[in-house]
Amino acid sequence: MLVLARKVNESIIINDTTEIMIVEIKGDQVKLGIKAPKEIKVYRGEIYKEIQSENIAAAAANPPENLDDLIVLKKKKP
Repeated sequence: MLVLARKVNESIIINDTTEIMIVEIKGDQVKLGIKAPKEIKVYRGEIYKEIQSENIAAAAANPPENLDDLIVLKKKKP
């Protein structure tokens, strides 16, 4: 993990396409602004974990019956 110190209105750039800027620091809370291309999905950590858990639960509830079904499911996924 890379740890950086930043002040308000300072930013970091990731892959020439994504900028993360410190917008405000108030007490123990930091507000971030994120500029990224639309194809890059940005989630809060707790929401991302919830999505992953739901995906795992859905896959367990409806497992493919054979390899052909799995291939069809994979092709449908964007």
